Amino acid sequence: MGKVVVFIFGIILLSVVACEGKKNYVPKPSTYLELNLPERSYDLFSDSCGYSFNKPSYFNVKNVNGQPCNRDVDLSSLNGTLHLSRIDLDTSLAVYVNYAIDKVEEHKVKATAIYDSTFIRNDDRVFGTFFELQGNVASPFQFYLTDSTSRFISGVVYFNTRPNYDSIKPSLDFLKKDIFELMNTLEWK
Repeated sequence: MGKVVVFIFGIILLSVVACEGKKNYVPKPSTYLELNLPERSYDLFSDSCGYSFNKPSYFNVKNVNGQPCNRDVDLSSLNGTLHLSRIDLDTSLAVYVNYAIDKVEEHKVKATAIYDSTFIRNDDRVFGTFFELQGNVASPFQFYLTDSTSRFISGVVYFNTRPNYDSIKPSLDFLKKDIFELMNTLEWK
């Protein structure tokens, strides 16, 4: 019986000593590169298609070939594009608003949440809705602005990377403020 106790004690002691030198390694979580956000300043952008707005200095507005009033806005170091389309209303406003909402609805499959913000500036005749789509969606921001009688502008943001909401969240938070600035300062000519 004494030999059995000594043997069991020896096995326990050997197990403790053998495990003491080992370290449990835990893999590090994925990380992302530091994001260098551009300085925030604004210039007045006046378009030949009948509108103007405060444009962030890092927005680089380009004409779209074959589309006289469509613009691609290069988002510079944010690695994305804001597609702006200006349309003259030739049918009821509801058709254009429903089309914009349908475009948002296309992303429901991937979106974890969709939030909307309404813009109403009666004095300037600017009305619209901003849609924020959360999750791994192709287009995290979409919006439209209208004077409700003859002009309609829609905007859609795309990033030049595979959608990964967590990794682009800092860029989204930064860009959202600048899109709100655009929407809050848009004026019709």
